[in-house]
Amino acid sequence: MRLAFQSFLFAIACLCFAACGNQSNAPTDTPNSGTIDISVDETYKPVIEEELHVFDSSNPNAHINVHYKSEADCFKDYLAGKARLILVTRDLSDAEKRYCESRQIVPQALAIARDAVAVIVNPKDKDTAFGLEQLRGILSGTFNKKYNVVFDNNGSSTLRYLQDSILKNEVLGKNVFAVQGNDSVVQYVANNPGSMGFVGLSYVSDNSDPNNTGAFISKVKVAAIFNDSTREYLQPYQAYIALRSYPLSRNLFYIKNETFMGLGTGFANFLSRDRGQLIFAHAHLFPLRLSIVIRPVEISHKLPGTN
Repeated sequence: MRLAFQSFLFAIACLCFAACGNQSNAPTDTPNSGTIDISVDETYKPVIEEELHVFDSSNPNAHINVHYKSEADCFKDYLAGKARLILVTRDLSDAEKRYCESRQIVPQALAIARDAVAVIVNPKDKDTAFGLEQLRGILSGTFNKKYNVVFDNNGSSTLRYLQDSILKNEVLGKNVFAVQGNDSVVQYVANNPGSMGFVGLSYVSDNSDPNNTGAFISKVKVAAIFNDSTREYLQPYQAYIALRSYPLSRNLFYIKNETFMGLGTGFANFLSRDRGQLIFAHAHLFPLRLSIVIRPVEISHKLPGTN
């Protein structure tokens, strides 16, 4: 009888030890507290800084360590388990999804905003409107006017987008090179006539505009791109991005791997709900998870009091 009781106590002790061991390996973060690492496409640094500022002010116990990198490096971090959440301009490829499955990673992806690639030229340049065929010639180095073309970095989401949507099977010309980030692209184009840059919309939006009308910064010119369907030259204004009328538009995705309600899920939910979506809207991106009605408006130039 005594031996049986001792065995019972030993079994209880083992169960308690196992439970304590499991707790030590359990995640310690919640949707609004804890510490995690995320990786973000450097193209979106201005707007994500705003998102984090508002999120942190409402969740003082949350500590999100954000690493701004090229899109290629963001995916490397995600697949290596270094980042709980990434913000990038494409979903996982089929090969990447198969790799996740082999590593028992459960990815969850959602498009949360629509962005645009802005084409910028020096203020002294007269050409400020381009068709996609002209851009293809400029990027491949075969256009009749030579441009020095700059983009943000190797592994850039912007470069990948241009290769997929414009160049297709053509190779980049020797006139195309990388600098160090979107800010450097803007600065280079501002200082060098005969240059062209491709940047995320956030880097050319004039955030000092008190009316938030979508004005652009003055140090460079933002080119208009020809829409073959509507037969119009359009700049990357928010309404044209929303309707996909501006030809160089793309989505921003979050991809997370949490199977529990952790801090990555908390921040992802914030980005996809009203407060986070309104921040995207203020930054001139089009929020995909917010109900917005776009109405056509006719502008009359008739002066008051005239017939």
